[in-house]
Amino acid sequence: MFGNTFGRLFRVTTCGESYGEGLAIIVDGVPAGLPLTEADIQPDLDRRRPGTTPIDSPRQEKDQVKIIAGIMDGVTTGAPVGMVIYNVDRQQIHVDQYQSYKDIFRPGHAEYTYFIKYGFFTDWRGAGRASGRETAGRVAGGAVAKKILQRENIEVVGYVKELYGIRAKEMSFEKIKENRHKNIINCPDLETAEKMIKKTLEIKEEGDTIGGVIEIIARGVPAGLGEPVFDKLDANIAKGMMSIGAVKGVEIGAGFGATKMKGSENNDIPYIDKDGKIKFKTNNSGGILGGISNGDNIVVRIAVKPTPTISKPQQSIDMQKMKETILSPITRRDPTICARIVAVAEAMLAMVIVDHLMMAKGMDAIAKIDKPWK
Repeated sequence: MFGNTFGRLFRVTTCGESYGEGLAIIVDGVPAGLPLTEADIQPDLDRRRPGTTPIDSPRQEKDQVKIIAGIMDGVTTGAPVGMVIYNVDRQQIHVDQYQSYKDIFRPGHAEYTYFIKYGFFTDWRGAGRASGRETAGRVAGGAVAKKILQRENIEVVGYVKELYGIRAKEMSFEKIKENRHKNIINCPDLETAEKMIKKTLEIKEEGDTIGGVIEIIARGVPAGLGEPVFDKLDANIAKGMMSIGAVKGVEIGAGFGATKMKGSENNDIPYIDKDGKIKFKTNNSGGILGGISNGDNIVVRIAVKPTPTISKPQQSIDMQKMKETILSPITRRDPTICARIVAVAEAMLAMVIVDHLMMAKGMDAIAKIDKPWK
């Protein structure tokens, strides 16, 4: 298996499975002299971890991160930052449950494709590397990226915008930031959040699951990030978001909504503000034009599928016997993954922006082009 590293200059490498000893994270490209402790990383891990609300998996993982390399006296040394998150809720009863149906494909899961690729050697305990548990490593790496972005006055804020067709109203960035963590679904529209929670609990009682839409906004990103053609900023954002297991779609700015507009409606008209800065009257581009940031908010939305693990019998195939069978579910699950995936999506966007920030500043330093317009 390869492809476990994300980024060009700011590089995050992860390893670890759902029911193994734990997860390991190596972050390359962290500048020296950056104050960094576990306390900078833990809050995002706490937002992602399971077992905290009625609408997520009851698995009791504490997700306590330990920095083991690249730090001296609470400050980065310039060496790779290494981190470990141990798996603590690995009770034998749950391993035995997975073993009881390890040869039966779980519909919607990666068992079939993993079997095609790795045969009977694949880790069947909780889906192994295909488990959402893997995303804890991303969140740890993304927290380091966010620490770097803080110095650049760049904020990355995500929230649940829609759940099973229940959609939050449009709100300002400030209001989103203020309200998004005031409920267990991470939706800043407090009235709509209650409807989302109620629906999730109803679906949970049915033994089923639901998905939704997460919106992530990056404010303060300077114009000029992104490389034309294959390393467009939005292309790398899309790759990062689509690398999250439960994500089935990505849109930037108006996204698919642009298909319902005329060019005259979709174009963001530029103007010069009172400070002599170039701004745009709208942001249908999502802050990116030609694969390069234009200085406006970067706005990304991702479609998150319903958790494939459900508490209902489903038709499947026993791959040892090569015959159809009925899968009787015995496992812990999230009735919706949307609330917990917000921290993961923020992490991926933060990684991409830091990576492109380093590329842009490095190229500018070498090019030595005078840019008075900036």
